[in-house]
Amino acid sequence: MAKSRHEYVCRECGYRSPKSLGRCIKCGEWDSMEEVMVVDAPKSVSAKKSYVVSNSVPRRLGEITEDENPRIYFGMSEMERVLGGGIVPGSITLISGDPGIGKSTLLLQTALKFSETLKVLYVSGEESERQIKMRAKRLTDAEKFSDNLFLVTETNLDAIHGYLVNLNPDLLILDSIQTTYIPTKDSSAGTVTQVRECSSMLREYAKSTGTSVFLIGHVTKDGNIAGPRTLEHIVDTVLYLEGDRFQSYRLLRSVKNRFGATSEVGVFEMSNMGLLEVKNPSEAFLAERMVNAAGSAIAVPMEGTRPLLVEIQGLTSPTSFGNPRRTANGLDFNRLQLITAVLIRRLGYRLGEQDIFANVVGGLKIDEPAADLAIAAAIASSMRDKPIQADCVLIGEIGLSGELRAIRQLEARLNEAEKLGFRKAIIPKRLGRKGEIASTMEVIEARTVKQAFYFAFGEHDNS
Repeated sequence: MAKSRHEYVCRECGYRSPKSLGRCIKCGEWDSMEEVMVVDAPKSVSAKKSYVVSNSVPRRLGEITEDENPRIYFGMSEMERVLGGGIVPGSITLISGDPGIGKSTLLLQTALKFSETLKVLYVSGEESERQIKMRAKRLTDAEKFSDNLFLVTETNLDAIHGYLVNLNPDLLILDSIQTTYIPTKDSSAGTVTQVRECSSMLREYAKSTGTSVFLIGHVTKDGNIAGPRTLEHIVDTVLYLEGDRFQSYRLLRSVKNRFGATSEVGVFEMSNMGLLEVKNPSEAFLAERMVNAAGSAIAVPMEGTRPLLVEIQGLTSPTSFGNPRRTANGLDFNRLQLITAVLIRRLGYRLGEQDIFANVVGGLKIDEPAADLAIAAAIASSMRDKPIQADCVLIGEIGLSGELRAIRQLEARLNEAEKLGFRKAIIPKRLGRKGEIASTMEVIEARTVKQAFYFAFGEHDNS
């Protein structure tokens, strides 16, 4: 007979222990061990080996043909961009984000758009049918919903599978994977075992039928996707919906995509009609910019394949304590520390007695080193109380010696800045590179941060 035993599994990393632990010894998380019952499958005495029969057979690579239309377009260009150009049939996508950020709203809008041409099943385990319909009426102006959109509130995966067999939809949306459970498993919904098994079964269904699947995932207090780490490996695409809940902009970011580029970003604006696509994010981020204000600089980071113009604000203030404060909002704190050290050591700025605050306007988070020069210029502008030229963008990575280092996709950044009316760009000096830059802007090459500041502040000494 099959034997059962109790184990304790970490809901964060999946580590197993025969006894309860206050703190997981693998990931270090406190109070994350959950008790589960494990049933050992009975071993066959007669059979020494078991072989799995597969429906797939080995084929030559040259004999495999590609589909003529592998992607499905549904009319939301920002989301299609993040997905790599549309929804791939048979793919499984996980979208996560903070509570209340707009995950359910975004996928309900996707369902409404998709159902105009194909069949959609929206499964919710967190809201009632009436709540979802009230939101749907707010999101669309249509007097009548499409007959291709089906809605059900269910958390039992066996029952959900029955609905899928009867309807055979082209798109399945499940809200959320943490509320779904398999009744044959001796654990509650949301545990490591349930999340892993449910997502594995949905993946097998998607690959075997060609149905595209979207899963909504919860996040932990640290901002990571709740559940086992294997969940992110099971799915084809992982999307994060992020942004400041007190601001209107939302960023849909791709961190894993088997069918397209990673780190791609789609920009939306939250309104009474749901999430509206922002066709020109750079213009939106600069809409409230105060021209000729000290402590403001324009950076041009790349988000995937898209260049964005964003305003970076810097503020310095005499410290009231022994240790000056360093506050970064939307920037990497360690990068801010590095730039501050370069300004102190290489340019002689007395920032050791100044509190420094750096902020990216619009709720965007920048990790790219190409924004280093703009961050340094914003801090220097506030320190000197002198504005940077209003029609100037600053692009470049800063080294520890105070030099400027080359960055990628320079022409794409310059073209985006030129479209928005900027006339001057300060970039790193292109050492050993030939060819003209295809731009009508005044492009100034600087070897060091010191030289870049002379041009940015309208001075003429380029020593």
